Amino acid sequence: MTVNLADVDRVRDYFLGLQDTICIGVETLDGKSSFRHDNWRRPEGGGGESRVLRDGEVFEQAGINFSHVTGASLPPAASARRPELSGRRFEAMGVSLVIHPQNPMVPTSHANVRFFVAHAENSEPVWWFGGGFDLTPYYPFHEDVLHWHQTARAACEPFGEDVYPRFKKWCDEYFYLRHRDETRSVGGLFFDDLNEWGFDSCFGFMQSVGDHYLDAYLPIVERRKDTTFGAEHREFQLYRRGRYVEFNLIYDRGTLFGLQSGGRTESILMSLPPLVRWEYGWQPRPGSAEDSLYTDYLRPRDWLAEAGK
Repeated sequence: MTVNLADVDRVRDYFLGLQDTICIGVETLDGKSSFRHDNWRRPEGGGGESRVLRDGEVFEQAGINFSHVTGASLPPAASARRPELSGRRFEAMGVSLVIHPQNPMVPTSHANVRFFVAHAENSEPVWWFGGGFDLTPYYPFHEDVLHWHQTARAACEPFGEDVYPRFKKWCDEYFYLRHRDETRSVGGLFFDDLNEWGFDSCFGFMQSVGDHYLDAYLPIVERRKDTTFGAEHREFQLYRRGRYVEFNLIYDRGTLFGLQSGGRTESILMSLPPLVRWEYGWQPRPGSAEDSLYTDYLRPRDWLAEAGK
């Protein structure tokens, strides 16, 4: 099935509404800071709006971006899995977000939903959807991880029993730091190049993923935002944020696509935390809460099956 201008407009309208909805949810929960709005234009074509909240009561930084860009040649980060599309004229749009909390007991979270169209002379355009969300705790709580994955499964259920296991596995494999031999997060969902179900079903699935993000994340924030913590917890949070930086700058396809396509650098790198630290040769104390993160959480697990959920 091909796409037309009306289809593209429907997707764009959804993204703009999703950005508004998530910003309202985050701002309301924070209760102190508001989002700064920056509109930007890209010389080659298109633009977007970046919204960043800083130094809130709950969130140290939250960035929620909308972009809609066009270009003459699809960048390598977008065509790596489909080399036959390399060099095609393209249109790309989406919403991407990363939220870094103040309290180390609250996980960092990421979400992204996107839509691509690749054009060529004398042939039908090729379109696809992608996206997902993942959770990066510092001091994990098992019930939070279960809630996150239950919500991820609920987003997938209307589209088939195999969808959650398939995209959960893809998430585990994608958000993996090969040089550290550990996952970035406790997982969630990741999908790309999705067009196999037809436009309406693929669009509906992407919407379901986007619409379930706040349901997955905000209840966890509510439970943990007032938890007492000490200086050692904050130090560990800043240390672990370094892994987030390493993944985004070395592996993340969204970051690479933005830089390769000449996007706005400030918007692309808003995913990075405002404060971070590295420490040479650091190891957690055996049996500590920090050690548990490595031994119990930073590896792929079938969380819901283990819990009988």
